[in-house]
Amino acid sequence: MSVELDQVVPWGRSLEEYRQMFMLSNEELASRILGVGDGPASFNSEMKALGQTVVSIDPIYAFSKEQIELRIEKTYDTVIHQVKQKPDDFVWDFFSNPEHLGCYRLQRMRMFLQDFEMGRAQGRYLPWSLPKLYFDDGQFDFAVCSHLLFLYSDQLSLAFHRESVQELCRVSREVRIFPLLALDCRTSRHISPIQSFFRGMGFTVDICPVTYEFQKGGNAMMRIRGNT
Repeated sequence: MSVELDQVVPWGRSLEEYRQMFMLSNEELASRILGVGDGPASFNSEMKALGQTVVSIDPIYAFSKEQIELRIEKTYDTVIHQVKQKPDDFVWDFFSNPEHLGCYRLQRMRMFLQDFEMGRAQGRYLPWSLPKLYFDDGQFDFAVCSHLLFLYSDQLSLAFHRESVQELCRVSREVRIFPLLALDCRTSRHISPIQSFFRGMGFTVDICPVTYEFQKGGNAMMRIRGNT
């Protein structure tokens, strides 16, 4: 899945958000984690500061720090304006208001930008994209996919979702996907077919409540585990 930077709206989330979105315990955070579609999240950078290593993949990592930073600057006001237009679509708990959201996001994205060049040189930021990855079988304990699969259900087909989840199951022993809502704040139409397909392949597929909710109703993740 190739990407043009002018089609991307960079929006970075924090370690604490990842912990809540994917219900990651301290023990799980210390394991081998693949972050999928991380974009300018500070998750990788914060984990590195704690002595842990996360591998993040996103096609925007093919661009330079300066290009990504410029794109953040060009899209930031538009995103905040859109949030302000429909405040009732969101739960103001983790964030108190759109201004708080904006300040928090900018802080986290700046953390990413400070870490990006070193992290890319260290192989922590790879410009790869689903549905084909170049990792070994079982290379990771967890693959966590944030705000990509299911969220873009209108843009990404069921076949793309199926192939992508198969690939994530190949490279990790457990896959966690959040949120389960599409951009219209409705449950993705791909949820049920994906559940049926992977259960039919012998995987355990659960819908698990999480403590994080920003999109109203977006308080659950999909957890997919092999039975080996």
